[in-house]
Amino acid sequence: MVAPFRYMASAAQVFFGSGSLNRLAEAIAGQGGKRALILSTPHQKAEAERIAASLGPLAAGLFHDATMHTPVDVTERAMAAYNAAGADCLVAIGGGSTIGLGKAIAYRNDAPQIVVATTYAGSEVTPILGQTENGQKTTVRGPGILPEVVIYDPELTLGLPVNISVSSGLNAMAHAVEGLYAQDRNPISSMMAVEGLRALKQALPQIVNAPGDIEPRSEALYGSWLCGTVLGAVGMALHHKLCHTLGGSFDLPHAETHAVILPHSAAFNASAAADALKPAADLFGGSLGSGLYDFAASIGAPLALRDLGMKAADLDRAAELAAQNPYWNPRPIERGAIRALLQSAWEGARPR
Repeated sequence: MVAPFRYMASAAQVFFGSGSLNRLAEAIAGQGGKRALILSTPHQKAEAERIAASLGPLAAGLFHDATMHTPVDVTERAMAAYNAAGADCLVAIGGGSTIGLGKAIAYRNDAPQIVVATTYAGSEVTPILGQTENGQKTTVRGPGILPEVVIYDPELTLGLPVNISVSSGLNAMAHAVEGLYAQDRNPISSMMAVEGLRALKQALPQIVNAPGDIEPRSEALYGSWLCGTVLGAVGMALHHKLCHTLGGSFDLPHAETHAVILPHSAAFNASAAADALKPAADLFGGSLGSGLYDFAASIGAPLALRDLGMKAADLDRAAELAAQNPYWNPRPIERGAIRALLQSAWEGARPR
């Protein structure tokens, strides 16, 4: 018998497949847009300029200072640029940093959002905004934060460096693993989580071996879409609390932090959520924490917080912050246990 559940479907319109970028003008018009502010990071400025040029008068301007962890002061500058350009919608080109900026603007002015996803982060299909101010990262959730349209064109990911492909893919996998034991999980979100994990487990090693092969790039985008959709449908737990703490308070890189923490958070919750995690554990050899660690090592992912710039002297404070106002978690969150988890992640030790 299937237990009662509640499921919230994503309302985003998705264009998926090679050449989907060609539908960007159609997507803007479909949202009633006539003047789109194009968002990117400084690194992706040239690509954003190229796309803006292809849009002609539909492009109202370009803001290329999107920054990791969505600092509020950057959002305020982007809001000023939006107003000065007379824009009526947003086009975010890139990964989590740019998508987060678009969400932050829309959260404040309800502008329609179109995302052109070029990494495997998955945040483009979640109604969740994480933003940083005064050294603290907080999250808000609401339907107005969810982008209205997402374009997945694997051709745009062919130039994505292997290291970023790997870390953003593991970031997406973390959404799925956590979704399997979420308090409000349901059969639909769990089915998507397992399929998303399968797709990324298959695609990422192939991307490492053949970065220019479009088939695994397409498979990875498919997997990241599913994993992100899972995060949008259920609540977050310990893994995301840890990553928000490490990113917002210690300025660690977002995707790489998820990649390092994932095996340890999975091992931490393995016994408390064994039944829920079994399908994922089966994908990774039966022991999820060590299996994820071995998989990450095999594709050259970062394995230790110290390699990301985390100082050993900051681990006590990180454990204290993570234990404050904790998210729901299947295993009780105790400061001592969190401190031990962070120590293991800092060292890059293989979970038992």
